[in-house]
Amino acid sequence: MSWKNLLTLFREDDLYTQALRESHQMLDIDLEMFAASVESLRRCDDGTLSVDVYAMDKQVNRFERDVRRKVMTHLAVSGPADLASGLVLVSVVIDIERIGDYSKNIYDLARWHPRRLEAGALEPAVADIEVRVAALFRDMVDVFKSNDIERARQIMVAYKESISTDCEALVRKVVSGEVADLAPGEAATLVLYIRYLKRIAAHSRNLVSGIVNPFHRIGYKEKGEGAGNGI
Repeated sequence: MSWKNLLTLFREDDLYTQALRESHQMLDIDLEMFAASVESLRRCDDGTLSVDVYAMDKQVNRFERDVRRKVMTHLAVSGPADLASGLVLVSVVIDIERIGDYSKNIYDLARWHPRRLEAGALEPAVADIEVRVAALFRDMVDVFKSNDIERARQIMVAYKESISTDCEALVRKVVSGEVADLAPGEAATLVLYIRYLKRIAAHSRNLVSGIVNPFHRIGYKEKGEGAGNGI
């Protein structure tokens, strides 16, 4: 079943409408967590934060459990006919929850490395990755809410062809010792930070892949033209 057909079910069933609305709320919370955590790590010298990331993470977790419960309740009533749509939504909220976890992990780095994290010779490249991941994340939220299939395809390609490769290249440079102007603590923190950015981008891609792919191909590239039209 395609995402378009799934949205039709959401419009027709109050329980599914509530579940979809909660997934949107999860994404809005994730966006705020991510922006605040990056600000704390990269712009502040004392690890301060304008929001309670841990409380927000717990809220995302509660939403995830509630979405699962609503899906299970609906499937118990409707039977196997809506199984594919239920699986898609459950998969989607897992990715949303993981984005929240990695945003929280970034704030943990800010607490453990209270000075502003700087990347030495890699600063321009890391700053560029930050901008691209943040843009990808915001675009993903817009695409998910608007069900824009073409933009979803563009996001999937953008992640695979640029962000993933560039993050790996930066990590390799730090780990191999190519960057000489980083203290050990900064190097370790930077590697983790880049990894978390990569994972946030990856889960963003996984989420939008559910718009263009059937359930069994969520997280993978689209298989041929029209592959997302059904199971």
